[in-house]
Amino acid sequence: MLDIQSLRDLEQKYGSSFYLLNVTKLRENYQKIFQAFHSRYENFIIGYSYKTNYLPYLCKELSKMGAFAEVVSRLEYDLAIKIGEDPKRIIFNGPLKTREDVHLALKNESLINIDSFYEIDFIREYAADNPRQLIKVGMRLNFDITHNGESPHQDGYEVGRFGICVENGNFHKAIHELKAIDNVEVIGLHGHFSTSKREVESYQKITRKLCSLAKEYLRSTIEYIDVGGGIYGELPESFNLNTPTFDHYAEAICGIMDEEFPTQDSKPILILEPGISMVANVFTFVSKVIEVKTVRDVYFVLVDGSVHNIKPTMHKNNLPMKMIRQKESAKERGAFHIVGYTCMEKDYLAYEIMGELPDPGDYIIFENVGAYTIVFNPPFIKERPGILAVHDHEVIEVRKQETIKQFFNEEIYRF
Repeated sequence: MLDIQSLRDLEQKYGSSFYLLNVTKLRENYQKIFQAFHSRYENFIIGYSYKTNYLPYLCKELSKMGAFAEVVSRLEYDLAIKIGEDPKRIIFNGPLKTREDVHLALKNESLINIDSFYEIDFIREYAADNPRQLIKVGMRLNFDITHNGESPHQDGYEVGRFGICVENGNFHKAIHELKAIDNVEVIGLHGHFSTSKREVESYQKITRKLCSLAKEYLRSTIEYIDVGGGIYGELPESFNLNTPTFDHYAEAICGIMDEEFPTQDSKPILILEPGISMVANVFTFVSKVIEVKTVRDVYFVLVDGSVHNIKPTMHKNNLPMKMIRQKESAKERGAFHIVGYTCMEKDYLAYEIMGELPDPGDYIIFENVGAYTIVFNPPFIKERPGILAVHDHEVIEVRKQETIKQFFNEEIYRF
């Protein structure tokens, strides 16, 4: 439990703003997701989505629990290798892969899901140079997931841009190109779609379509069905949203897998790639109140933090938060905004908070900041804060606060 004294002690060591990683909560999230699916479909794998938060300590912790590494770039691939991940436990997705990327993943026998035809050329080259190796690849597919006449894609896009299209014949063409290569087998189908409502019905449609195509085209080679990620995690009560649970998703997806592959010896691996649902609620951001000022009749609370630290998309929804005060005596009440250290007018961490105004020296803790925030945090105006992992009352510094040497890396900048 954080109190004013413990926060002061942490500030003395790590600065007046920092992230806290709740390791216990991270482990709980993994176990809840895994149990929901594994209890219904035994041949199940979690591939943690690195892009959501690729803090090395976090990725390594999830790997120790059993998660594969789901990566979408060479940067993330190399990170997985650096923290000790077995290359065979890396799922390499993403729309942009170089020849070197594809060849390395094939050499290491990583799971690779191709996104476009140009990757087939790289596979063909590698296969020709390694005729004795049986090369296994997967494909990310694109197909219509319209529900009740409405597109479920984020931001209302009618057509998603990722994967190889089924409806226009490209999937059929790609399958035949790959099967024409003597030492290549297509062993998996991947169907990650970024949907705005994250509805169970979308995952049912995705799973059903992947299974149907696998049975039609890959009956003798199918090894995995990858339904992607994007499922809801546990949201704060203050969000007041009635969202599906892990069990709701698992019941729908696993039920279809069992129906489509009823016999025990023919069941492919089911892969889920959670990101937000795994890490959003395991991070908080602690920021010290520096000043409370008024402009005309409006109160502004300045903290040692920025909207970039908690809401990189700068949306206007307030995150759950709590204040740790130095004293609980009666304070002036009213509406106030919480603003950051940058010179941007729109640097608001929270809007129109009603209640007792904080004092300089108090701390504000913003919750649910673990997804995308840290990877999107730009080096803008002020160095990035440190990250502390907390487990069993032990505090471990897993990313130090930046200094000018890291902010302006002397290996890449010229002075």
